Formats: sequence, C-alpha cells, structure tokens
Amino acid sequence: MTDQRRYTTGGPAAGGPGPRAVPRPLGVPRVWPRSFADRLTAPLPGLAAMVRAARQGTLRPAPETLPGPGELPVVTEPLPPADAAGTSVTWAGHASWVIRTGGLTVLADPVWSRKILATPPRITPVGVAWERLPEIDAVVISHNHYDHLDLPTLRRLPPDTPLLVPAGLGPWCRRRGFTRVTDLDWWETAELPARPESAGTVRFGFVPAHHWSRRTLTDTCRSLWGGWVLTGPAGHRVYFAGDTGYGHWFSQIGSRWPGIDLALLPVGAYAPRWMQGSVHTDPEEAVRACADVGARRLAPMHWGAFLLSGEPPLEPLHRVRAAWAAAGRAREDLWDLPVGGSRVLP
Repeated sequence: MTDQRRYTTGGPAAGGPGPRAVPRPLGVPRVWPRSFADRLTAPLPGLAAMVRAARQGTLRPAPETLPGPGELPVVTEPLPPADAAGTSVTWAGHASWVIRTGGLTVLADPVWSRKILATPPRITPVGVAWERLPEIDAVVISHNHYDHLDLPTLRRLPPDTPLLVPAGLGPWCRRRGFTRVTDLDWWETAELPARPESAGTVRFGFVPAHHWSRRTLTDTCRSLWGGWVLTGPAGHRVYFAGDTGYGHWFSQIGSRWPGIDLALLPVGAYAPRWMQGSVHTDPEEAVRACADVGARRLAPMHWGAFLLSGEPPLEPLHRVRAAWAAAGRAREDLWDLPVGGSRVLP
C-alpha cells in the first residue's frame, strides 16, 4: 500500500526522531512533495556565479598543483572480515565506502566509474576492485549528484539489492529496475537483520545535511539530500555525512544520535569559498563538525579522486591534519586513510 501522507519542512509527520524512532517498513512506495527547495539552508549559486568562477580560473585546480605519480596515497588491502560484533570501514575513494557492521556489507555512495558527467577522469583508481567485494547487503545514497549516485555502478548490483535513499529518489531507482527501494525523510530510520539473524539488527537513520540535489536542468531539489547514521547490533555507530556544508544540523544530529564512534566527513570541493561555502565543508569546518556531532574519530573523504573545485588536490589532507592537531584531538583518532585503506572500530 502506498503511504499517502505528505511531509513538510519540519521532517517526518510521525515516527519520532533519532534512534528511538519506529523503523519505516522496507520497500514501500511513498508520495512526496514535488520539491524540497524549502529545505535549503542557503540560496544556490546560479549561472552568474559559475561564469565568475570560470573567469577567475577557480573551477578546477591550477595545473601546477596537480600531484605527481605516487603523491596521492593508494593501497591495495584485503577487506576486514565481517562479523556480528565488529564494524570496519574501507575508503574506496571520493565519498564511496565499504562499511561492514553486524555481519552486513554496506556500500555508501558507490562510484566505481572512472569518469562522471562534466568532470575530468578520476586522478586515483578506485581503492577496492569490484571483483573483491563480497555480497552487498545494502546500499545507502546521500543525494543524487553524479559523484554520489552513479548508475553504471548500481547496475553492477543485483536488482533486488536493498537501496536506502533520500525522500523522492525512490521512483528514479524503481524506473531503473531496482525492486527493494526504501526512501526516507530526515530523522526517519529503517532496519535490516544482522548476520546471523539472531544477532539483532543494523539500524539506518537518515539525517539532514546542508546541501541540495539535481541530475538534470529540470529536477533541482526534486529529491532530498542528507547523511546516514548506521548503528550495528554491538552498538558501534558510524555517521556518513554524504555532501554537506557546515551549519546547525551537526549539533542536532549529535543530540538525536548520541555516541557516534566515527564520522565520515567531506573535506574537499571547497574552493572558491564564496561559491562552495554553503554546500561543502572545508577541512577546518569538518573538524568542527566532528566535535558538533560528538564523534570520537574522523575519517576525511571527498578529496583526492575527482577534480570538482579549485583547491590543490592534496591541500585538504594537509589542512585537516593541521586543524585536527590545532583542536587538540588525539592523532590516532584522525583516520586519514589512503584510498583503499581500512580501519576497524575497537
């Protein structure tokens, strides 16, 4: 049965916020508003801003700042094993992660393509060969921009793979043959059984972000955007922010989802600041956001793969390391992974 309730700026009309919310049923089509533009934190830059950035030469990094061979860290490692009590993360590059928790293997914003629309080819390879992936139990998508929602990658998966997506993106997925699609509003949750099934569940909470959505010239903000909080049966909690600027949502996420062990936060695509500031955190803001959500550890992402903006490709890594040290945070809690690198939560 289609859920005919509509939802407004304040989030879901029923169900309650945070980890105590009643999980939504999986795979149920829903009716959403035609536009989510009322969820925008700031006005979007228009054509004039793009022309200004192009004239300034700040849409892409200067050629002399591009890294030479071997300067960007890339490793080839086996994935950590999946078990009911453990949680691990593997950075496949850009904003793509392999998250293993509660015995499940979850892909976050999987982009295994070498090139995406209107962007130069990636400057580092994907950190995990597709053939090395185990069976995928679920996919979470933060929003529909091409560097986060890659149809050629999704089509490598069986059509019955569970997809957890933002509100309004479900019809797009179903039209492309996916049969187990669940779209959520901010603060709503869904659950999947852990492996083995007797071990409990893995909870997926969809949370707000300071961003926007568009795939064509006519669908701006027709679907929602956000991040995901994954909670395994052993209590490990991982926050995947997707794409976001800095703002008030981080403290609210930390309040409604306390005890986050690890925050996967974007640190790139921030220059020029006058154009990117409202929708992309810079490294210093990512460190502040980590504190706001109450996360002990930070794993930087959204850098070192696609040339989306004007900063030098290696600058985000140097700046996030400096900001982390300046904040007095323990060095071992900054998980500045190489592409293909993994870490396991203790």
